[in-house]
Amino acid sequence: MVKLALYVRLEAKPGKEQEVEAFLLSGLPLVEQEPATAAWFGLKLGPSTYGIFDAFEDEAGRDAHLNGKVAAALMAKAGDLFGAPPSIVKVDVLAAKLPG
Repeated sequence: MVKLALYVRLEAKPGKEQEVEAFLLSGLPLVEQEPATAAWFGLKLGPSTYGIFDAFEDEAGRDAHLNGKVAAALMAKAGDLFGAPPSIVKVDVLAAKLPG
C-alpha cells in the first residue's frame, strides 16, 4: 500500500506552457522505469499552473525518485521553463485506490 507521496507545483513562465506540457509528457517513460514509484501523474491545474503527484510505499522509494532521472531533468529545466523554483512537498497518503 502506498503511504507516502510528493506533490510538486510548477508555474510556467509566460509563453512556456506548451514546453512544460511536453516536459511532463516526456517524464512518463522515465518514471515507468522506477519500480518503487507506485503512481505518477502529470497535472494541469490552470492556464500556466502545472503539477506532479506521485506515490510510494516507503521512504526509500520516494528518495530514489527524488534522486532519479525525472527529478534531475526537472531541476535542469527549472530556470528555463518555470517562473519560480518548483515547490516540492512531501506528503503522507491517508487512503488510496490503485489499479492492481
